Amino acid sequence: MDVIATAGHVDHGKSALVRALTGMEPDRWAEERRRGLTIDLGFAWTTLPSGRRVAIVDVPGHERFVGNMLAGVGPVPAALVVVAADDGWSAQTAEHVAVLDTLGVRHALLAVTKADLADPAPVLADARARLAKTSMGTVPAVAVSSVTGAGVPELRDALDRLLAGLPAADPAAPVRLWIDRAFTIRGAGTVVTGTLAAGTVATGDRLILGDRELTVRGVQSLGEPVERAVATARVALNLRGVAVEELSRGDALLTPGAFRRTDVVDVSLAGAPERRPPAEAVVHIGSATVGARLRPLDGAVVRLRLAAALPLRIGDRLLLRDPGSRRVSGADVRDVDPPELRRRGAARQRAAELAAQPHGTAGAAADLARRRNVRADDFAAMGWPIPDDAQRVGPWLLAAGLADELTAAVPELVARYRRAHPLEPGPPVEVVRRQLDLPDAELVAVVVRPPLVLREGRVVQAAADLPPAVQRAVDAIRARLAADPFAAPEVPDLAAAGLGVRELAAAVRSGQLVRVADAVYLAPGIADEARARLAAIPQPFTLSQARQAWGTSRRVAVPLAEWLDAQGVTVRLPDNTRRLR
Repeated sequence: MDVIATAGHVDHGKSALVRALTGMEPDRWAEERRRGLTIDLGFAWTTLPSGRRVAIVDVPGHERFVGNMLAGVGPVPAALVVVAADDGWSAQTAEHVAVLDTLGVRHALLAVTKADLADPAPVLADARARLAKTSMGTVPAVAVSSVTGAGVPELRDALDRLLAGLPAADPAAPVRLWIDRAFTIRGAGTVVTGTLAAGTVATGDRLILGDRELTVRGVQSLGEPVERAVATARVALNLRGVAVEELSRGDALLTPGAFRRTDVVDVSLAGAPERRPPAEAVVHIGSATVGARLRPLDGAVVRLRLAAALPLRIGDRLLLRDPGSRRVSGADVRDVDPPELRRRGAARQRAAELAAQPHGTAGAAADLARRRNVRADDFAAMGWPIPDDAQRVGPWLLAAGLADELTAAVPELVARYRRAHPLEPGPPVEVVRRQLDLPDAELVAVVVRPPLVLREGRVVQAAADLPPAVQRAVDAIRARLAADPFAAPEVPDLAAAGLGVRELAAAVRSGQLVRVADAVYLAPGIADEARARLAAIPQPFTLSQARQAWGTSRRVAVPLAEWLDAQGVTVRLPDNTRRLR
């Protein structure tokens, strides 16, 4: 399916033309038919000669309903510009065309209506010349009369050719369906309609509305139930979990996790601004309309503070309407999570960054370099592709070269900590994380490289060293244990050697002693030595037999036996004997 929107002045025959093309009445409200003008959005559809099906969004032409017009045009990729032969180009025509130009619409068809009332040739030539100066360029044109039917077959053929040239929508893209109508159907419940500009929506899908997750109970397209609808398409969704009173035009149904809602956004104004932008503006995107305060940063770069958060992505085109005039301007979204501007000159620096920042993958790399690290899901939700040279660590993305830069800083950080805390082998991981300004301790492992290692929650030298006096005392203890592995020094001996609680803890952290219990310290490898001696005695064995095998006192044997149980070397049996595991 294809979707196209009408555009043009009130009473130039847009709705009549839609009726002539489709045989359907696009004006939904009795008030619209009574007054003879479109107040709200109308919808109709038809099958073209090629078999292509097209939905037509009929927008109001009256200037008082320009907001409704924008809601219909916003999500639609092509326009049917309507100008009456008996009236010609008008101010409202110019305003509608300015909107299309600002939105960057590149595909359009000109229909000069009421050809039965006046010669259409002069209006056709004038309108084509005006449109040629816009984003639509040189457009095909057809003169038509909705009353006599003259030109309607030619218009259908021209519409067929126009739609055949539209770029294909991405069916795998995340869904962002801007709601343009919400109502209740008896027996079905809440129904919303909108133009599906990208992605696919199917029965059973879960979509996000604000902070709620809703279920799609059913899908209709062009008045018929379907299992799934693929962009581009006009769709009606039957939703479970929401009342119609909770919905309004401008709400968006989103693929979970695919969009970031924001109320602060940096944009670049399209084209060179003719004058300083207004302090306040009305922002339009899709069918949404919100107020915004504008802060010019420098040149064409502006920061918008939205009155309500919107699900925006980098690359979106916004339309800004000055509430004090009829002027509209376009703005391209450059950042949906912009940095705070606190320092003097920060606004100008930010504007310079965005002015120099490219688009696409190169822009993504530049933005990631500025952020340094970010969650991959958040980065994609901003609208950026993942740069090829980005480093993934769990859920995180690191900018190219960042890990090497931080790795180079870690040795000095560790050395500085050791000078301040000589009895500790190195800083805790959390200290390193804070010093490197990393968001997650998981990332510390990426920047710790030999000769540094992670050990027991700290960043240490692979061969950790102790202060000289402490090292000499530990060496003496280890020499005694080499001769008698189970002769743990007593507390007075340790104190006489200058080994207090802190020094002994440092020796344990460095891997030079093993703490079996309070005041019981043995050499590394003691578990293997204890196992070897126990293997030489009958199984199971008593504590007394183990003590004799180890050749040590009860002061050492009791805590050592319990420590071996905890280490999984031995198993204590119900009768208080033990055996090797």
